[in-house]
Amino acid sequence: MPSSRKFLHTCPIFYPKIIKFPSTLAHYHKYQDHLPVVARIPYIPQHILPSNLTLAVACGSSSHPFPWKSKMLESSRFWFIFLVILLLALSIPCSCSRLRGVTKTKSAVFLSPKIVLEPGSVSNKYYYNIDFPRGHIALKDFIAEVVDEAGKPVPLHETYLHHWVVARYYYRKNSTIPEQDGSHKHHHSDFIMVGNSGVCQRNVLGQYYGLGSETRRTATYVPDPFGIEVGNAAEIPSGYEEKWLLNVHAIDTRGAEDRLGCTECRCDLYNVTKDEYGRPLKPKYKGGLHCCYDETRCRVREGFQSAKRSVYVRYTVTWVDWSDFIVPVKIYIFDVTDTWKALNDSNVQSTEHQCKIEYNVKESCTPTGMSNSACIDNQRTSLSLPSGGYIVYGVAHQHTGGIGSTLYGEDGRILCSSLPIYGNGNEAGNEAGYIVGMSTCYPQPGSVKIIDGETLILESNYSSTITHTGVMGLFYILVADKLPKSFHSPL
Repeated sequence: MPSSRKFLHTCPIFYPKIIKFPSTLAHYHKYQDHLPVVARIPYIPQHILPSNLTLAVACGSSSHPFPWKSKMLESSRFWFIFLVILLLALSIPCSCSRLRGVTKTKSAVFLSPKIVLEPGSVSNKYYYNIDFPRGHIALKDFIAEVVDEAGKPVPLHETYLHHWVVARYYYRKNSTIPEQDGSHKHHHSDFIMVGNSGVCQRNVLGQYYGLGSETRRTATYVPDPFGIEVGNAAEIPSGYEEKWLLNVHAIDTRGAEDRLGCTECRCDLYNVTKDEYGRPLKPKYKGGLHCCYDETRCRVREGFQSAKRSVYVRYTVTWVDWSDFIVPVKIYIFDVTDTWKALNDSNVQSTEHQCKIEYNVKESCTPTGMSNSACIDNQRTSLSLPSGGYIVYGVAHQHTGGIGSTLYGEDGRILCSSLPIYGNGNEAGNEAGYIVGMSTCYPQPGSVKIIDGETLILESNYSSTITHTGVMGLFYILVADKLPKSFHSPL
């Protein structure tokens, strides 16, 4: 997240006092409650303010102890507030102001098809032609969570959301191939996947959006004036139309004999020896996606009974109509299991990327008698983008046991570091023992640049005090090829 902004505050005593700029709307209201009405100012999202901005906020008491000075203070108060407004006007990039002036933000809430679950059951289906905004637009945000039939959020310890992903595709008009049967159609001529900008092989990790258990507390908004461009008629092949699909992988862990083992897809708990295509599993494969596919079942406690129930993924999409004021961004998803390597003394790709998506963490030590820092599984890989650009957003994806992930530049500088947020309660969004959020990066536009041909390093760290199966080490970034003229890169 951006660094803290500050106010230079002169109330209630008459000497300057530095306080942090409120970073969220909740913090803003909490702070404003302690100010006289005359001193309150509009809430301004952190990401649109430069990091070095100091604001002067003036206020005073309505019953000043020195009445003969009250008029002077009222005049000073006016000029201080005027200064605040002036500073804000000068500091907010003009392209953002123009964007807000010519575009209207729109938002809509949708529900996925019904997902029927019972204790131990798994649903991992693909839903085609989902409800989604149409037209030439810029996507600004995508928020999702699992809810029951009454619209109440379902906690992870009841229905574990392994992942959800939203992908884009072109579908031939008047095709006779049915869409809503939950199967894969990626190789049919009537169906063309439209992946993101890479870098994995054959549209692997080609989604536009996707999260897992962390979905409720992970920010996904795209800062102004940037946006993810979709629906451009000039890019859609003749005879096709743009559509969207949703893949939801949910595991019902009510009554589970080993809840963590079920969420980590341990093969022995699912009594699985073959993958979803009927191919025998490799002897050393102990857990992961090949063991918790659609319609499998994880072992529940003997005698446990509970009714079937229906859940849904409720998703909120925010967008604006496309305009020339919007700066398009590219989506890149990196995988720490990628085996790509550059040729010696060259940044040319030597082989196709091979993203394996998941890996295992072996128990390497116990924390007893030693520092927990010694019990860390560290995975690293090298990768490179087709071209450079400016990072405007970044976030990692990890499973239980994850302790953070970092993307480095070739010279070792940190491009983005993303840390997990673990819950400590029972309610949805704060479930103890689960990753309920990931910290995100919103660098000041132009401050984090990837150079053309630069080799990046992705690092993923997990606790190795116990064994973990089927974990992931993904990293999602948004990159702008260029900046609007009003932004000046410090690089």
